[in-house]
Amino acid sequence: MSDKTKKLSRWYFGGLASAGAACVTHPLDLLKVLLQTQQEGKLSMSKLAVRVVKKQGVFALYNGLSASLLRQLTYSTTRFAFYEIGKQNFESPGHDMPFYQKLLLAGLSGAAGGVVGTPGDLINVRMQNDVKIAPELRRNYKHALDGLIRVWREEGFLRLFNGCSTATGRAVLMTIGQLSFYDQIKIILLQTKMFEDNPTTHFLSSLFAGAIATTLTQPLDVLKTRAMNAKPGEFKSMGQLIVYTAKLGPLGFFKGYVPAFVRLAPQTILTFVFLEQLRTNFGFLPQSIKST
Repeated sequence: MSDKTKKLSRWYFGGLASAGAACVTHPLDLLKVLLQTQQEGKLSMSKLAVRVVKKQGVFALYNGLSASLLRQLTYSTTRFAFYEIGKQNFESPGHDMPFYQKLLLAGLSGAAGGVVGTPGDLINVRMQNDVKIAPELRRNYKHALDGLIRVWREEGFLRLFNGCSTATGRAVLMTIGQLSFYDQIKIILLQTKMFEDNPTTHFLSSLFAGAIATTLTQPLDVLKTRAMNAKPGEFKSMGQLIVYTAKLGPLGFFKGYVPAFVRLAPQTILTFVFLEQLRTNFGFLPQSIKST
């Protein structure tokens, strides 16, 4: 195995990789939000995309991109940094952390990322949802920073953390599904001796991790999106929001599952492919290897 495959990631690589992936997958993320926030109607993702393009133009599919980047540079940077630093402190060459410890570390990392990333997530959801409502009702944030400032001034600082509990719960499950399972699946593939530490292995590991993460997070993702897009005082408690969503039936909690997976799979794959490239090309060797 070459030294390149033994290199470790720097703490900020995850945020950069996630931001790069978000630039590619943003239109799918926007369509997912629009599907989740419609209480009635059964428009498919393709029909919804056609409607948005016809009414607003192609660039409407990139509405809220600045907020999406803000979210990744806060949320993903935090969770990847916590996870990577934790792994580097508890692992040594040839001695991987047990899987249950990775699950715990990923959960804690996700919780930290969920809290830090909630303001960016709130603005992201609102900017994406603007394209489907009447022009006179739109918030029309110029960009993510404008959205943050306006929410703080018009609705108060705490409003920036509206939906924080569901966002954090989702982030815990997302990080467990993506980071810990990606690591474990990659180890299993490499142990078969049929795979090497290369883009093919990275692709397969991230594809499986994306499927697991989507299944774990979809119910909370739906609740989070509705909470963040709600008018002030519309839902007095999480229980009320759950009942409102449950009116659609059990599948209401998985509304937008297909576009969520269609978005999350490429997002996860691209994030880890970019991350692995950053690691192998710009990462650093552990001290124990440097000294040998």
